[in-house]
Amino acid sequence: MKKLDNGHLRTFLEKMEEGSRINSSEFMELANNASLLQLGVLADTVRRRKHPEGRVTYVVDRNINYTNICTSGCKFCAFFVAPGDTHGYVLSNEELKQKIEETKTLGGTQILLQGGLHPDLGLNFYVDMVHYMHSLGIHVHGFSPPEIQHFAQLSKKSVDEVLDALIEAGLGSIPGGGAEILDDRPRNETSPRKCNTSEWLEVMEKAHKKGLRTTATMMFGHVETMEERLAHLTRVRDLQDRTGGFTAFISWPFQPGNTLYEGQIEKATAHEYLAMLALSRIYLDNFDNVQASWVTQGAKIAQISLSFGANDFGSTMIEENVVAAAGVTFRLSQEEIRRLVKDAGFTPAQRFMDYSLV
Repeated sequence: MKKLDNGHLRTFLEKMEEGSRINSSEFMELANNASLLQLGVLADTVRRRKHPEGRVTYVVDRNINYTNICTSGCKFCAFFVAPGDTHGYVLSNEELKQKIEETKTLGGTQILLQGGLHPDLGLNFYVDMVHYMHSLGIHVHGFSPPEIQHFAQLSKKSVDEVLDALIEAGLGSIPGGGAEILDDRPRNETSPRKCNTSEWLEVMEKAHKKGLRTTATMMFGHVETMEERLAHLTRVRDLQDRTGGFTAFISWPFQPGNTLYEGQIEKATAHEYLAMLALSRIYLDNFDNVQASWVTQGAKIAQISLSFGANDFGSTMIEENVVAAAGVTFRLSQEEIRRLVKDAGFTPAQRFMDYSLV
């Protein structure tokens, strides 16, 4: 059974208490030698220092996937269909309006807007969609870096020009989707037609410099190594040092159901998830907020996450399609989230995307 000796544990604990940064070799020492409970103690120390008030936030929103048609063909995705597939769709303004009005009725404050890399929709389609949604009085948290890069390639415009057009139309912030593992070896194996590591980081850095806040994500537990997870965390930590534009870090384990990896890759255990969550909180000293993933882990593990570094319960996800396509369907209402947070010994608080409170 893995366990750091008391001397090493005390050294790490002192670093967590004073907010000192750990380096790559220290990260690997923890990953290889610390027990789950030791990681939990260290991560919880960081969370308590950053959030001494004992508050756990959440956002009321809805995931809208405007199309499932995608040319990327990522091996880990169970949601997409190829162009020409009879199950493909593109949402109309009427469908968007219905979803947004329902979200607002339920107290929702934002829409998480993402979709496949459609080969035929031009930049004007996305600009008009954002403008329409913004006119309905909802925050649009939309378009992950692969989508932004895709729009730029299709329209033969720069990433800066695409971002400027979307911001002018009303884009409020950018989600961290499409990161998976920010290292080109696993990316080339799992999603060679999608943006590479430097292109993902480029979109985020340019967005931050234009005043857009974004999130950073990591989907782990497929073909990557622990060293490549560390490379991912180092790259987002370095970018956060330069810009301060990330509001939160969100990680979740790969869900192999209905993907090309089903039967080849075992789904990560709750133990592995909690260990990675804690390591992320310990390493990402410049991120204030770390989110629990109840969507993949369920309510009970999400509660435990609050003692492993997480200070945010994520979204109510009035609608969620991508993880559901992999056969994982957990659902929680705002009332259930508040109860779960209280039962775990914390104070629940609804927030906006930028973590200001509702």
